[in-house]
Amino acid sequence: MSKLKSSTKEAIAAYLFLLPNFLGFLAFTSIPVVVSFLLGFVKWDLLSSPQFVGLENYKALIYDPYFWKYCWNTVYMMMGIPIGMMGSLIVALAMNQKIKGIVFFRTTFFLPTICSGVAIYMLWRLIYNPDFGFFNMMIAKLGDIIGVPLQGPNWLTDENWAKPALIIMGLWQGIGGQNMILYLAALQGIPRDLYEAASIDGANSWQKFWAVTWPHLSPTTFFIAVMSVIGGFQAGFDAAYVMTGGGPNGSTTTIMYYIFNNAFRWFNMGYAAAISWILFAIILIFTLLFMRSASKVVHY
Repeated sequence: MSKLKSSTKEAIAAYLFLLPNFLGFLAFTSIPVVVSFLLGFVKWDLLSSPQFVGLENYKALIYDPYFWKYCWNTVYMMMGIPIGMMGSLIVALAMNQKIKGIVFFRTTFFLPTICSGVAIYMLWRLIYNPDFGFFNMMIAKLGDIIGVPLQGPNWLTDENWAKPALIIMGLWQGIGGQNMILYLAALQGIPRDLYEAASIDGANSWQKFWAVTWPHLSPTTFFIAVMSVIGGFQAGFDAAYVMTGGGPNGSTTTIMYYIFNNAFRWFNMGYAAAISWILFAIILIFTLLFMRSASKVVHY
């Protein structure tokens, strides 16, 4: 009987320790998710009472040209994902070398990830300045060297260059970040015996990479690809908000930015909620497609 009382006390203590986390999850995750789902079926501007409209918000999305334009913008921004993954792998391979001062170089590459996003965006606004920005100054210098006058583009105010400009900045910020750390951890987990056996068989560095390194990195690569796609669909708001305001002519407005505008600028809370759930469905579909292909691309 005493043992039962002791185990009961331990269970109560455990539940009490879990209670704050459970309440936080309930208040800041579960309930808002349910509320957002219900909001998708109403018309509400925060000032008047919500009006039930059924599926009208979702039907409006089908005929909303801006929604489809911003979906394309989002997908376009995600074209930098494979380039970023390749860059992270190359940097991880370099950072995996046993050389003096390697910790300093690892820290240097990782620093942009932990710096304040707003500070980085303001810095890159200066870099992209058409008059005195670093890039356009280098282009002008190159023109002086080759004897041909060259003028850089208006990076953030030209519809053709605004999205590539944000992609370039994202690559600089992310190549040495968490993906590099994941690749570095995976590289350090590969048994050295495999490389020694490959050397005995006469394999060169390139053959070792394809026969030993790449198969062992496939689970990490798959994980990074899935998380990058999920993050890519939800990204693009903060950089565009600070650097371009979603312009020029909406060329850098992503789905997340469109949700923000509908909810907090135009106060179309129901429409914003509907877009959010469509975005959730898109992410879910892509994630399921990735998971179905896992057995074909991942070497366990």
